[in-house]
Amino acid sequence: MDISYYDREFTDEQKDRLAKALSDVVVEHFSTYDGAVSVSLHPVDREDWQDRVFEPRITGLPDRLIKAPDYRSA
Repeated sequence: MDISYYDREFTDEQKDRLAKALSDVVVEHFSTYDGAVSVSLHPVDREDWQDRVFEPRITGLPDRLIKAPDYRSA
C-alpha cells in the first residue's frame, strides 16, 4: 500500500501506529495475514500534488479509485 500525503513529519511511533492500523484493515478485508502487507509513505509538496498525485493517480485511474477525494477550501 502506497500512501501519498502532504509533506509533514511523523515520529517513529506515529508511523508504527499508522502501519498497524492500515495493516489490520487490509488483513481483515482481504482475508490475508499481516506479513503479506506492506505500507510505504510518499511525502509530496503541496505545489507538486496536482502533477505527482492528482492527475496520474486520481483522475488518471478512475477505474481503480474506490474513494474519490473531497478537497475543501481551507
